[in-house]
Amino acid sequence: MVANAQDGPAIRGFYRALALLNVAGALLVVGLLVLINVDSLGRTLFSAPVLGVIEIVELSLVAIVFLALGDAVRAGRLTRSEGLLTILGERAPRVSRAMRVMFDLIAAAFLALIMAGGVPRMIESYERGEFKGTAQVFTVPEWPVKLIIVVGAIAGILAFLVSVWRELRAGRGE
Repeated sequence: MVANAQDGPAIRGFYRALALLNVAGALLVVGLLVLINVDSLGRTLFSAPVLGVIEIVELSLVAIVFLALGDAVRAGRLTRSEGLLTILGERAPRVSRAMRVMFDLIAAAFLALIMAGGVPRMIESYERGEFKGTAQVFTVPEWPVKLIIVVGAIAGILAFLVSVWRELRAGRGE
């Protein structure tokens, strides 16, 4: 969903924040491409791989998904079957709208569970200094990615709730 004239400044600002998170995810993808290529060239040309590539890629993939999540919800790019909703939208628009609202609320609840489980794990990871890798060779802390999971889940929850609000608002105009 694109911001429109009926959206207030809070929603437009929220959509900009979602876009910035998505850009951060895209930049992380570019960084991974560079890192993987440097590692490949280092292995091939100099028999000197870049340490920690596997760990960085492993953590980055999760971060990329959660950085892009909110903007994907906003833009309606999450995978779901639209066939039934499209047919219902033509024949029974109120039923279609109710199902969209229900699906969005269920998705928001699911992300709330991820967030609720993620916050204590993030705090624990930070306090314990948890890391990926091999000590004294290469390590990368886990807590930043766990923070991104929590932030991404919150962004997704809010994006789904905005979607619900917009569906309900559109329903009043019928």
